[in-house]
Amino acid sequence: MKKNLQRFIASLLAITLLTTILSIQDVQAEENDHLNINAEAALLLEQSTGKIIYQKNIDTVLGIASMTKMMTEYLILEAVHEKKLSWDDQYNVTEYVHTISQDTSLSNVPLRRDGTYNARELYEAMAIYSANGATIALAEMVAGSEEAFVEKMNEKAEELGLKDYKFVNTTGLNNADLYGMHPANTAADEENVMSARATAKLAYHLLKDFPELLDTSSIDKKVFREDTEDRIEMSNWNWMIPTLVKGYEGVDGIKTGYTDFAGYSFTGTVQKDGMRFISVVMNAKNESGNPDVEARFDETRKLFDYGYANFSVKEIYPANYQIDENSNLKVVKGKEKNVEVATSEPLKVLVKRGEEENFEPLYVFDEKLVNKKKEITAPIEKGAKVGYLTVEYTGEDKTGYLFEENKSGAQAEVVTTEAVEKANWFVLTMRGIGGFFSDLWSTIASSIKGLF
Repeated sequence: MKKNLQRFIASLLAITLLTTILSIQDVQAEENDHLNINAEAALLLEQSTGKIIYQKNIDTVLGIASMTKMMTEYLILEAVHEKKLSWDDQYNVTEYVHTISQDTSLSNVPLRRDGTYNARELYEAMAIYSANGATIALAEMVAGSEEAFVEKMNEKAEELGLKDYKFVNTTGLNNADLYGMHPANTAADEENVMSARATAKLAYHLLKDFPELLDTSSIDKKVFREDTEDRIEMSNWNWMIPTLVKGYEGVDGIKTGYTDFAGYSFTGTVQKDGMRFISVVMNAKNESGNPDVEARFDETRKLFDYGYANFSVKEIYPANYQIDENSNLKVVKGKEKNVEVATSEPLKVLVKRGEEENFEPLYVFDEKLVNKKKEITAPIEKGAKVGYLTVEYTGEDKTGYLFEENKSGAQAEVVTTEAVEKANWFVLTMRGIGGFFSDLWSTIASSIKGLF
């Protein structure tokens, strides 16, 4: 009887503990998803600081579908910058590209087997209309084959510091849609995957390194091969471009995606009120929990509305700002014994409404120039960069930053306010002698004090 009672009490305690844990998890989930984003994963960040202001399952690896083309765009634009590809370069259609481009069940502009196309019109077809045949054509122009281009995609992902990714083709299609011509060393039914964090990093680098991307991604409609028999009207799949059905002021990119595996997904960007946001929504659902082509835009709108309603980039410290107790460095071997430092530019920080006071200034000195004793060696030029000013956040927001090494998201260069010449040998000798006797006297004084 006693044992049964003990078992009952133990079971009751276990059930109570489990219920409590689940309740806590539910509360945490509710707090973490205060926007109620109907998507498997989502992220919103402010571009200039890299500050993540909303996140949901951002390290879960999911299908990315045609958001893949952001990496393809990166490598195409890089090739143009490095003059390995010219927008006027001509392309002769291969059998592979012709076959894919003729599939009207996929997003495509039909390409003739005997046709010739320049790189610019193929790029526009890819960036605006997500044309898959045109995408593979560009890959062949840059790397000779899609297989070789995919290798470049994975190499570039590693170079950019992405994690949680795998590229198996250039388009984002399932390999099963490639008529058995998918890149070697990839499975017949594989598909590209990334996490929301990795996708956001890719978008960040794409916009930072090649801002001209937006000149094309912001085009709402364009005609491919106008005044020819192959004329086809291309309407941007990004319906949030202001003139389209889900228009949102300031939206000018970047890329949608859909496959059965990935669901409806969208990496967006918007600029207004002095801020640019980058968003990622993966496998979006409507209010009923069903896949919906419009859901990716509806959920992105929630993110953008939240960002602009609650955040702003503010100048919290002006140029020439000094942290009093840390703005005077000792100078080794200089004519002057000290040099002042200050910021060369204002420090701007992404601030949540009502949290302006939750920041404290902090100098981060270049360890190669300034040692732990806050000493710097002459000669020193006026305006020499010695580190940067950043801030420590003292509030409760723990979402962090896109890049682990960027803990504050805000930096302003710290420079010397004047030049300091190196002292000559006589001055340095006299200082050395003075230092010697000073140290000697200190030792003697300490010894005498110890006697009493």
